[in-house]
Amino acid sequence: MFAMLMGLKSISPQDLHLRMHGGALTIIDVNSRQSWQKARVPGAINLGVDFDAGALPADQSAGLVFYCSNPLCRKAPGAARRAKQLGYTDVRVMSAGINGWTAARLPVESAG
Repeated sequence: MFAMLMGLKSISPQDLHLRMHGGALTIIDVNSRQSWQKARVPGAINLGVDFDAGALPADQSAGLVFYCSNPLCRKAPGAARRAKQLGYTDVRVMSAGINGWTAARLPVESAG
C-alpha cells in the first residue's frame, strides 16, 4: 500500500519466490535483527532503514527487493525509496512482508 503511494513497484511473495531462481537479486529485510533471525526470506540480508549505501551491490541496475513485517509497515518503502534516490533502477517492495511470505507457506530461513 505505502509502496504504491510512494511510486514504488511492488512484488508479491509468490512472484519474488519465482524470481529468486532467475538470477542476481538482493533481498533486504529491514525488520529488527531479532525478527530477521527468527524468520526471513531465504538469502535475505538484514539492513536498517538508514543503511550504509556500501551494503548494496555496486551495480545500480541490480535487482533489489525490500520488505518488512506486513502491508502496514512503512520501513521497507522508506528504504526502497532511499535506494532509488541513490540511483538504483530495479527496486521493488514486497508489501506483504515476512507475514505475507509465511502466510503463503513459502520457505524461510532462521538462525536457530
